[in-house]
Amino acid sequence: MQLRKNKVGVIGGTNLFDTGLMAGCREEELKTKYGDVHLFVSPEFVFIPRHGRYRNIPPHRINHRANIMAFKMLGIDRVIGVTSVGSLKKEIKPGSLLVPHDYISLCNIPTFFDDEIVHITPGLDRDLRIELIEAAKAEGIPVIDGGIYFQSVGPRLETKAEINFIRDYADVVGMSMGAEATLAKELGLKYANLSSVDNYAHGIAEEELSYQRIVEAATKMRENVERVLLRVFRDGENSGGF
Repeated sequence: MQLRKNKVGVIGGTNLFDTGLMAGCREEELKTKYGDVHLFVSPEFVFIPRHGRYRNIPPHRINHRANIMAFKMLGIDRVIGVTSVGSLKKEIKPGSLLVPHDYISLCNIPTFFDDEIVHITPGLDRDLRIELIEAAKAEGIPVIDGGIYFQSVGPRLETKAEINFIRDYADVVGMSMGAEATLAKELGLKYANLSSVDNYAHGIAEEELSYQRIVEAATKMRENVERVLLRVFRDGENSGGF
């Protein structure tokens, strides 16, 4: 597979399938030591659908190691994760975009270091975060600069008691970003996240949560997410970065 140098990697949920980003992409299958990964390849980016080509891989069965290793094998060192999250704070309203500056992930933490003792210091890439924030602002899209992402363990949503516990320590909750960011750091990849706030977490507001309602809310945010990513690609090309 021939890729242009410095192409950016994008990993996202099922919602990105239905954007203009996929127009003209070719599909590829890449074998890694951790499993096969389905790719959508364009001149500007490589997209990995974290829930698989057929949108049927539940959160607890996502092969995070294979996905992140695929970017490494392709020579991609800048990865943008796009996630759907629930808000833990009344002031962070559904319909917002948020670029986290840190995360909490305490359970089921994946690693590439099964056979040696290696301790990495987790973190999100500052420069890539800034690019996402500036891209949103350039598009006139409101964006929240910073926030703590709490990774829970899917596939179920969180209980009210769990949300009441974690809301003192984090701003949004999701099921994938911490795993991706940790693995990317282990491989020396730069990773930042664009979170689409699609609902209030269980008990934060008086609404009945369901997977279908979350998907419907994410669909409403699809255009803004697409515009931010396209701006990042364009600005990167113009600056010679991507």
